Amino acid sequence: MTSSNDALIREFVEAFNTKDADRLAPYLHPEVVFQAYGDNEVRGRDAVLQLWAGVFGTFAEVQFATVHQAVNGDVVIAEQVHGLGLPGRPVAPVMNMAVYEIQDDKIAAWRDYTNPEYARKLVAG
Repeated sequence: MTSSNDALIREFVEAFNTKDADRLAPYLHPEVVFQAYGDNEVRGRDAVLQLWAGVFGTFAEVQFATVHQAVNGDVVIAEQVHGLGLPGRPVAPVMNMAVYEIQDDKIAAWRDYTNPEYARKLVAG
């Protein structure tokens, strides 16, 4: 991993494409707080990894990519496309805006903003 906050987040987003929650662990602070728009807050690295293991188990395809990214010190804002495909369905390009707060070269806070209703429609086909 690199110490640049820009590169840290780009590498983190690329790690999703492996569909292996353990690959996310090195990027997350032990006390990370994850908030996805419309969902309950998830606290702690183990809980976040468990959440994503469930997501990876649900989707046949996961293709995350960064479109634009801005860095201001320890805050990174990233426009992303979360490509999610259920078994037997095409990959749905879900637009997402993420805000990351970095502490000790790890993601300590992470907020995802998307329109969950629109995302559900895209994924359902």
